[in-house]
Amino acid sequence: MNVNIHESWKNVLQKEFEKQYFLELVRFVKNEYKQCSVFPPGKDIFRAFDLCDFCSVKVVIIGQDPYPGMGQANGLCFSVNPGMKIPRSLANIFTEIRNDVGFVDLTNGDLSRWAEQGVLLLNATLTVRAGMPGSHVGHGWERFTDEIIKIMNDNKKHIVYILWGNNAKSKVSLINTEENLVLTSSHPSQLSVKGFWGNKHFSKTNEYLIGNGMSPINWT
Repeated sequence: MNVNIHESWKNVLQKEFEKQYFLELVRFVKNEYKQCSVFPPGKDIFRAFDLCDFCSVKVVIIGQDPYPGMGQANGLCFSVNPGMKIPRSLANIFTEIRNDVGFVDLTNGDLSRWAEQGVLLLNATLTVRAGMPGSHVGHGWERFTDEIIKIMNDNKKHIVYILWGNNAKSKVSLINTEENLVLTSSHPSQLSVKGFWGNKHFSKTNEYLIGNGMSPINWT
């Protein structure tokens, strides 16, 4: 089937788009958008891939599912639209960046500036019902995003995978840890942030990228 996604990703994912589980997932998602409020807007479901093409991926940050609040989700994990209040998890991420590498704009929660530098901001589940976190879990998105990680693992080396919290850490088994850098810690949510503070994932990422001949990410 034809999926409106960046051509570089379409080339590597076309076989996945033809599988039965994905066709069923598409039917489910289309029906959800017809019957209730779903985030992000349909045009932004694959925005993470449109802003960060397959060849440009240097870093992967894995989230769970989109923010379920009105106007928040924009297709990038942990990111919110410009002008929106910064969610607590993202505020904690910004605090860690400030402590690790210096100044960060604490007022702008739109992380498209990271995506455009080669950071794939990937939620395990790409859609959610309004006000119902986790409502689209178990309908096929996780299989799809796992396949994305597998495809990257098979075709790219020296990627930094940043895994926060148990859900993200479960993806380690999909990654060749000898050919890529995997950074793990607690999730930046307020419930587990004590294990997140001081992980220095942002400076560690840049050290690895530079060491492998790539440009660092401007996290600010």
